[in-house]
Amino acid sequence: MDVRCTGHVRTEIGRKQLDFTFEGETLRAFLDAFFAEYDVADLLIAETEDEATAHGWVPTEDDPPGTWKKNPEGEQTRAFARVAVNGRFNEHLEGLDTPLTDGDRVALMYPFIFCC
Repeated sequence: MDVRCTGHVRTEIGRKQLDFTFEGETLRAFLDAFFAEYDVADLLIAETEDEATAHGWVPTEDDPPGTWKKNPEGEQTRAFARVAVNGRFNEHLEGLDTPLTDGDRVALMYPFIFCC
């Protein structure tokens, strides 16, 4: 697997890119193996809904337009952290059950945005 790391994940691992081999066929299996080797799960994975929620957004009276979906609690990334497969955030795919194949690129991003 081609792994790309940004921000604090890159700092912790010490590299921006690496090849990683694991047993399994899903993003969940990849993350389990990767976190067993590199202690960065706390940088990326939210254990509670509160850790996954960015605070300070302006409240809206109605639902925002478009399709908004989240991974189930316990399978979400922290606020401002993201896991992407081939450039798409995992919540827009099949969450942690997203299938992976040889040649896929997994990006571990924290933070995935930068301001100021």
